[in-house]
Order: sequence, then C-alpha cells, then structure tokens
Amino acid sequence: MNGIVAWFARNAVAANLLMIVCFVGGVFGYTAMEREMFPVGTFNGATVSMAWPGASPQDIEEQIVTRIEEAVADLDGVKRITSTSSEGFGSVNIEGQNDIDMMQFLDEVKLRVDQINNLPQAAFQPQVRRWEQRDQFMGLAVHGKVDGRELKRLGDRVRDDIAQLPGGELAELQGTLDEQVNIEVTEESLRRFGLSFGDVANAIRQSSLNSSGGRIESSTGDVSITTRQLADTADQFNNIIIRQTTEQGTVRVEDVAEVIDGFVSDKFSALYGGEPTAFVMIRAPDKMDVVNYTQGFRDYVERANDPRNGILPQGVKIDILWDDSEAFNDRMHLITSSALQGAVLVLIVLLLFLRPTVALWVTVGIMTAFGGGILILPYLGVSWNILSTFAVLLVIGVIVDDAIVVGENIHKEVESGRREGLDAAIVGTQMVLKPIIFGVLTTIIAFLPWAFLSGPERQFTQQITFVVVAALFFSIVECMLILPAHLSHMKKQSFDGASGAFMKVQRRIADSLLWFANNIYKPMLEFALKFRYATTAFFFCLFYLAFSLSSMKFVPFQFMPEIEADLIQVQIEMPDGTPYERLIQVRDQLQAGIEKSEQQTKDEHPEIKDGLIRDASVIAYGTNVRAFIGLAAPEDRPDTIRSKDLAEILRTNVGEIQDAEEINFAFTFNDSDTGVRFALSNQNLDHLRDAADVVKAQLATYANVYDIGDNLSSAADEIRITMKPGAETLGVTLADVSRQLRQAYYGEEVQRLPREGEDVRVMVRLPESARENLDSLNSLRVRTLDGREIPVTQVADFSYAPGINRIQRRDRMRSVYVFAEVKGEGGRGEIMADMEANFWPEFQKQFPDVKRGEAGGFEEENQFMNEIGRLTLIAIGAMYILLAIAFRSYAQPVLLMMALPFAYAGALFGLWFFDTPMALFSFFGIAAAAGVVINDNLVLIDYVNKRREEGAGAVQALVDAGVSRFRPILLTSLTTMVGILPLLSQRSVQAQFLKPMLVALGSAVGFAIFISLFLVPALYVIGAEVKRIFAWTWGGQPFRHIGDGYSGHVTIDEEELIGTSGGSGSPPMAPAE
Repeated sequence: MNGIVAWFARNAVAANLLMIVCFVGGVFGYTAMEREMFPVGTFNGATVSMAWPGASPQDIEEQIVTRIEEAVADLDGVKRITSTSSEGFGSVNIEGQNDIDMMQFLDEVKLRVDQINNLPQAAFQPQVRRWEQRDQFMGLAVHGKVDGRELKRLGDRVRDDIAQLPGGELAELQGTLDEQVNIEVTEESLRRFGLSFGDVANAIRQSSLNSSGGRIESSTGDVSITTRQLADTADQFNNIIIRQTTEQGTVRVEDVAEVIDGFVSDKFSALYGGEPTAFVMIRAPDKMDVVNYTQGFRDYVERANDPRNGILPQGVKIDILWDDSEAFNDRMHLITSSALQGAVLVLIVLLLFLRPTVALWVTVGIMTAFGGGILILPYLGVSWNILSTFAVLLVIGVIVDDAIVVGENIHKEVESGRREGLDAAIVGTQMVLKPIIFGVLTTIIAFLPWAFLSGPERQFTQQITFVVVAALFFSIVECMLILPAHLSHMKKQSFDGASGAFMKVQRRIADSLLWFANNIYKPMLEFALKFRYATTAFFFCLFYLAFSLSSMKFVPFQFMPEIEADLIQVQIEMPDGTPYERLIQVRDQLQAGIEKSEQQTKDEHPEIKDGLIRDASVIAYGTNVRAFIGLAAPEDRPDTIRSKDLAEILRTNVGEIQDAEEINFAFTFNDSDTGVRFALSNQNLDHLRDAADVVKAQLATYANVYDIGDNLSSAADEIRITMKPGAETLGVTLADVSRQLRQAYYGEEVQRLPREGEDVRVMVRLPESARENLDSLNSLRVRTLDGREIPVTQVADFSYAPGINRIQRRDRMRSVYVFAEVKGEGGRGEIMADMEANFWPEFQKQFPDVKRGEAGGFEEENQFMNEIGRLTLIAIGAMYILLAIAFRSYAQPVLLMMALPFAYAGALFGLWFFDTPMALFSFFGIAAAAGVVINDNLVLIDYVNKRREEGAGAVQALVDAGVSRFRPILLTSLTTMVGILPLLSQRSVQAQFLKPMLVALGSAVGFAIFISLFLVPALYVIGAEVKRIFAWTWGGQPFRHIGDGYSGHVTIDEEELIGTSGGSGSPPMAPAE
C-alpha cells in the first residue's frame, strides 16, 4: 500500500487523470441514474381476488375465500393468510416468508388457484397479483360543468393522451363509474304483456348481436357472411322485438321498459372547485425520470387548456392536483444549496486552521469522492430518490474526515521542517494509512446491516448503504492516491508578497488552535488522567443519564418522524348500508367546513398570498367521503402555524358526524403509523364482537388514546326468504323465487357491449324507484313454467334478520381488528407494554378461545428492529475482529469502539435538547457519527502506539498524542457539525424529514469529541495500570505507578506543535519516558 501511495504521489498525471475520471464519470453516472421520489418495490406476498356479482358476504366466504385459503394454506413459505369477504367480491392476501423465491412462490399460488374446480360458475375468473409499491407521482383533475358520460369520455381521452407520453403508460382514470345500460321493466308492464324478466333478457340476446357466419368461396371471390346488429344506443335497444304475433301484434322493448344508457349507479359525487371531476392518476413505471416525465405532462395540460387546440370543449379544464417533481426538485435544490453552503463553511474552517492550499484540495476531494461514488451507483441499481439523496446528505460530513487527516499530517510534516514537497506528501500520507483505512472500513461495516436485511425493506435500505459505501470507497482513493500528488509541491509557508499580511493573520488564527491544545487542553488532559477513575465514572454517569432520557420517554421513539405536509387528506367512513342521501349530507357538511376554514384563515392571516387553505376536491361514493385539501407550504407560513393546527381548524369547522364509523384528518407527508392495532380471531362473530368491545373499553381508559374503533361491519338488516307450506304444489320452488327476485332487484346481465376498450354491461331489472322501496315486494309476481303469475307473498315468507356486510379472516379464522390513535410520540409503546402486563392475561381468561395478535405498524416495526438489532451485533463483532487484527490487541478495539455507545448517548442528549423524537433515520446519523469518532480514536491510539514503540510511557504517549492530534480530531468533528448547519436551519418539508438524522449526527459527533479527548485516554491509562498490577502480582515484575516517568511536557518537535510562528516561549523538550 505504501508503494501505491508513493507511485501516485510521484506521478501527478495519473492522479489528475484519476480525478478527472471521477468528475466526468460522476456526470455520466448522474445522467444515467433514474430520478424518482421513491423507488418501486416488490414485496413477498400476493393477492387473489375474485368477483361474484350479487353474492352475499357469507356466500363469498364459504364458496370462494375458504376454498382459496384451503388451496394455498400448505404452500411452503406462507407466513400469514388474511382475507376479506364483501358483497360480490372476495380477496385473499397471502404473505410469504422473507427468504422465499418470490417468483416461484407466485407461480405456485397461481397453479394452486387454477386447480380449484368447485368455484361458483357465475363468478369471474380469479386474479392473482403480486404485492408491489408503485407510487402515483402526478395527479390531474379534469373538471367542468358537463354531464357524467361526457366527463368520463373526456377523462378517458386525457388518460389515453397521457399514456402516449413518456412515463405515462400506467396512467389510470379514477373518480368515475363504469358505464352500464339499464333496461328497467316495471312489474305492471310484465303483467300487462304476460312477460317475465327472462323473456325480455332472452329477446335482447337473440336480437342484439354481432356474429360471423363463415365465408363463401365463390368463383368471383371470397365473401364473408356476418351479422352486424349489436345494439349500442337507447333507440336501438328500444326497437328490439320481444314478441310478435298476429293476435297481439308486436311488443318491443320500448313498450315494456325504459332504456337508460348511463352508469352502474347515480349515487356518486366527485367535485373539484365545486364542479364534477374525473381524476387521472399516473403511477411510476419501472424506468423513472420524474422531472422529464412530469414536464411532458405539464406541457400537455397547457396545450389541453388552450381552446385553440381543440383538445377539451369549452368550460372543461385540467388542473394539477400534485406533482412529485416539485418535491423532487425541492429536495435536489436543498441538497445542492446545503452541500454548497456546507462546503463553503467547511472550507472557511479549514482556511482558518490549515493552509489555504490544504483547505482547497481537501474541499476538492469531497467533490471527487462524490463524483467517483456517483459513477458506480447506476450499476448498483441506485436511483436518485428520497433515500439516496438522504444518504448523500448523511455522508457529506463523513468523507471529509479522511482528507482532513491526510492533509493535516502532510501540512504538519512541511511546517515542522522535517520534510517538504514530495517526501512530505508521501511520508505524511503513509503515517496515517492505518487509521484512515480502518476508519473507513469500520464505517462501512456500521452501514452494512441495512443491506443484509432479509425482508423486502432491503431493496430500500440498500439505496442508503450503497451510496455511503461508494462515497467512502472513493474517499479512500482520493485521500491516498490523489490528494498526496496535489500537496506534493507544498513548501514551508512564506509570508512575503501581496498575500503576506493575510497569511500572517491566518497563521495566527491557526496557531491559536495549537496554543489552545498545548495550554488549555493539555492541563485538562493531565487532570483527567490523574483522576482517571473519576473521569471514567463521570462519563459513564452521563451515559446512564442519556439512557434514562430514553427509558423515561423524555426522548420518545417514533419509528418514522411526523413530517407535516402541504396536503390534508380527509377520510370519513360511514356504516354499511348508509343511504346515499345521508352520504351527500356528510359531503356537503365537509365542503362547508372547508369553505369556512378557508375564509377564517384568510381573515386571520391576510398577509399570506392565496391563503393558508387552498383548492380542495371532495369525493363521495359507497360509504366513504374523501377530500384532498391543499395547504400553503410549511416554509411559506408563519412559524406558529403547523399543518396539524390547520387540520384541527378543519375538524372543528366540519363539526361532529355522530353516525360516522371513522374520521381521519391526515396531515403528515409520510403517513406515520402512531396508533395501536390488535387482531382477534374466532369463528363466532358475536363472540368476536364481545371481545372487541372489551378491548375498546380498555383502550378508552388511556388518556392519550382517541378514535377507538374496529373493522367489524355493523349489523345491517337482511330479508330472508322461506317457502310457505305447500308452495311447491303450485309449481314454484325456492330456486325459482330466489332467481326471479335476483332478476328483479339485482338484475340479469344480458350482454356486454364493447365501448372505448371497455365492457359495458346491459342489465334487465326493476326501475330504481321499485328497487329502493320495500313495498315493491308485495306487488311482485313469480312466473311458473306454464305461464301463471303468482304473488310472491302467497308462496314465500319474508323475515328480517341481522346481516353481515363484511367478513374478515386471519389465518383461516374469522377475525376483527381493534384500532386506536395515540397522541404524542412514544405513547404507543407504553400502552402496548401496559396492556401486555395488566390487561391481556385477564382477557385471555375471559376469552380463552379468542386468538390474539398485534397487527399493523407496531408488529412490523418490532420485527424490523429485532432483525436490525441482530445484524448490528454481528457488525459490532466484525468491527472488533477487524480492529483486533489491525492493532494486534484484544483490549484496544474496545477503546476504539467506545464511540458506539457514547455516540448513541450524545444523540439522545441532542434529541432531548432540540425536542425531537428518536426515529429510524436517527440510527443512520448515529452510525455516521460513530464512523467519525472511531476515526478520531484510531488517529489518537495509532499515534499513542507509535510513541510507546519509541519508548514513551503511557501518560507521556497519551499527552503527546492528545496534543499532537488535537487539531485533526477537532477539525474532523467540527467540519462534520458545520457541514450540516445549513440543513438544520431549513424549515421545508424536506429538511424536517431529515431533522432526526441531522440532530443525532451533529450532537453525537459533538459529544463524542470529549470521548476521544478525555475518556479514551483515561480508559487507556486504567488498562495500562491494570496490566502493570497483573505483571506485578503474577509476573513478579517491579511495580511502577502510572505517570512516574511523565516529564510534564510534550515531547514532540516544537515546530510540529506551534507551526511557523516561533516557539521561543516554550519550555525545553524533555526526553521520552
């Protein structure tokens, strides 16, 4: 290694070409990398879904869901099976183990599902879909005062146009209903003409069709025979003949029915700015370039909104709901500006305490390391995304350390007069090779656990690890092979010429740091070594205090930080069976609350342009009312106004909705899961309901818990049919009654029409007014095969009974999820622990047959933290082995690795001081800080070992090393902290996302300075003293007290200590101990 360093130092051409390759390669690597907000990820699981129109949840469960569960239950690698059965639809979620071959697993699931031969014939084919995370990176609202069909056609056209643009191939239309042709037949019309629903349906099938009759191969040429009479308009359906006789004449569809060419339902509302709206959502493709793709979409929106282009009719407009490229560009601007500001601050610090030449080339080395790292990132599958850019910010403060240590050591060799030029560059680099190389290796090891996770999270955490490893690798290349060549022409500093006055000022500032080391730090170190046991006890008390801050929840743990967004998402879920009229009332109540809040905030803060609350879109469908409400960006608001405050204003102005099952005003960027969620399983739904009530009652006893609920469907009444005694003698069976009631109220599907690439169902059924009226049952007739019409009430009884609208299952048992939100950070863990100790044992006695399990985020977080904890222990063991081999010692690696626990302690102090919760990203900051401090410890202990080899005693070597290495240790830590200051001062959403990491990194490095400068020397002396005691007691060697041979002075070259400003006032050098 020494030879490689010397060769590159002597061959400046090779070093410069290597630097140019890093820069140019970095540019090419950057242009080759995909750009996206979040990488597309696949997960170990699959969903089997199947539709059976008109089937009840019980039928879906018994005839579809349980059969699919039975088929896949014994698959190798299955971790958990959950399912949902609702009216007309069932889905089964099959989660696989982390170590399975997912493609083989998916193929096996498809094979097992295809082999099921007893699924209902009327059900659609099952669909198998692999789990994946593919975010929507842009949303468009197509809105205007046009009818629903025209709006849907326009939405389809916009979606198709977007799909033709680069990146838009996965665009999908949302906020609209499927088209449907409803042929509504009244009971009176059927009786008047002696018809049945089946007669009408069969007549349409027989007359509305397209068919090929083959081909006639005549002598004049081939001629095709076809039928082209597929009805597609209301008039064409109206003209279809149902019956034609000489006695009764012709009966057409228009005589007995009303044809409505519309949608599957009119109970739907989607508004944007008070106008009907269709939404076009664009999902991320496999190859992503968010900036260029969204720019193309913006250009299209601009063209479409221009009436001269004729894309949209008058009165219809496209608005952009959100655009991830804005957040991406904000993040890149944040990184660029913060990196440049940080680099300038680092340069200023280095200019003050090192020579300008060293400061300049060290700063260039940062960019070289980044350029080289970016060069290889595309080949590692890394894209520019929220995680990789996070890693860039994380590693900025780490890669500068190596260059500082090398540059400072070369500078010291030159200024001491021992060497200059090429010799100083070579020897100065070779002297610190060991701490540099092993410092980088230990930092890499600290980040490797995130790349070896067994679950799907690995594909995301690898993005961070690969960026860090690539940058650190090229930081070694730069400081070992490039920097020495750049500093190989450095000679002793001259104070002549135009810059002489400035250089003298700079030298005085630089010497002040060295003076501080010799006159302030040295006595403090001597004091710490003299009272080494008290010093050690003091620092360990601080560590205990920091740990207490965490255990007593002064620094709560929050898996993901709560990052306030500029969008509030409102979700109001109403009970199953809620009338559409009530849903519209809730929608109007929400809309009024939004408008009131908008006006209120404008009145309170007129100085904010466009207001705090901006455009909103509201959707009402089924049992849900949703709203997307835009806010002013956090950095554009007064400091006292948070997104959470605006969400509370909205919630207050919307008011109470007593019959809502769940109301949620989400205001965070990352949808952080702070609540608790429990899964209870048992075959008896009534028993589950009782158990869920007990759990909810317990959750209500906690003061910081709110929005308590469960996902058990509320019991809605259903009408059950039974045959009257003797009804079969009239030629009517239960199957006849059930089939004809289904035809009347659900409808009979006649055919499907191809329109615009979609299937439009044609349904024959009763008019909507009859389908919504219970009294219509009294007038309904049942038709027999011989043509008789019998009132259904004469052959069947109808009774009310509680029904089920949704059935949940977990691990092949019926289940219910009980959930609640928790206020404040870290409260969830306290509640879970308290319930585990004081509630669940009694619950298990009361409900011994109910199976319990945690679900949701808490369960996943525990699994994640347990695995990363095991991998971290392995990484610590690998660090110890590496350092033990390098230093040929069992004890010294322990000293070096003191950085790990005390970096954690420093992070806790910083998080407590800045009132920031400990989050997942904080551990990345701690890992980076540990790398910085281990590097400092390596520099210190390596110098101590060299002095001990020269014959110095323990105290003398430690004082020499502490004073000599004070400047590089301080500068590496100081530049790390200074480099993140620009980010800490930001208020943007992007910066808040990084705050837990930044605070942990800066405070851990700041606290660990004192560990390197005081605790590590004190522990070293204690170790040396223990070794001497053992040598005296067991080896018979004479006992020497620690510090007996200490001269009281630093035994290093005077010029090395004080630079070039002279040292006449210093005491004479004493011989080594």
